[in-house]
Amino acid sequence: MFETTKKLGDKEKDYELLIKQLTALTDGELDEIAILSNASALLNQFLTEVNWVGFYLWKEDGLVLGPFQGLPACIRIPYGKGVCGTAVKEGKTQRVADVHQFPGHIACDSASNSEIVVPVFVNGEVYGVLDIDSPIKNRFDEVDELYIEKFVKTLEQYL
Repeated sequence: MFETTKKLGDKEKDYELLIKQLTALTDGELDEIAILSNASALLNQFLTEVNWVGFYLWKEDGLVLGPFQGLPACIRIPYGKGVCGTAVKEGKTQRVADVHQFPGHIACDSASNSEIVVPVFVNGEVYGVLDIDSPIKNRFDEVDELYIEKFVKTLEQYL
């Protein structure tokens, strides 16, 4: 586990180790719920200053709560709504320094102040999103975004 105050190089090395751990945990496993459960637990253990880590899965015409670590969460998020729905609509990562300034933010946990959401794709189709919340404003930086996206790219290979 690393502290957010570590030097940049250390943070990058820690993320590289995290991705190797993900690969070791998922290699050879076929059950997607087990894979997503371990991925959320691994991130929750690794990241500091986060209060929710988990997945929303694309079903029919919206996102449905999947494996996660944290307090109970919103069960369904409509396409294009909130940070998660926007990530699906735009097909790209949403890194939000202050969720209270995000138009249409869905407050599942009032303690959350910043958020990063990375869309997950399988065979070119939306599979869902990885959602990470923090009680700290501006918790996620460019390095977090880069490596969380790499984490998701690695994960996609096993889904």
